[in-house]
Amino acid sequence: MLKQILLSASLYVAASGLAAQTSVNLGGMTVDTTAAIEVTSDSLSVDQDTGVAVFEGDVFIGQGDLRLTAARVEVIYGTDTSQIARLIASGGVTFVTAAEAAEAQSADYDIEAGLLSLRGEVLLTQGASAISAEEMIIDVNDGTASMTGRVRTVLQQGDN
Repeated sequence: MLKQILLSASLYVAASGLAAQTSVNLGGMTVDTTAAIEVTSDSLSVDQDTGVAVFEGDVFIGQGDLRLTAARVEVIYGTDTSQIARLIASGGVTFVTAAEAAEAQSADYDIEAGLLSLRGEVLLTQGASAISAEEMIIDVNDGTASMTGRVRTVLQQGDN
């Protein structure tokens, strides 16, 4: 369900003269899609006609090493299958793995397109390094990402 959402956030700076370039490499980790998925929430409503399930109130989703929390998660199923097509999380979203964490006001994971969009005060951390922006779009198929909206990076080098 949440395959390849894990954010492997290897941050590095390549400096050349006065110019610096920041890159986010998201291709290093995967989700164990065979692992059981646990969903806990205060309430669940399902609309069979539209193929939408809504979990609300302290939503927790766990699969393998991945943890997702939010106030609300909407699960949209494909029209031709019973497969999940899209997840929309809102109300303060947090993704956590053993080594990384990502926070945003909302997240939209289009499983069919392979795009995860984090919006609103996005903060991505790995160890002591962090990068923030207003929006981050991740292509989970190839592990690339782009961040827009006043990007700020804090990179720890060596033993710092």
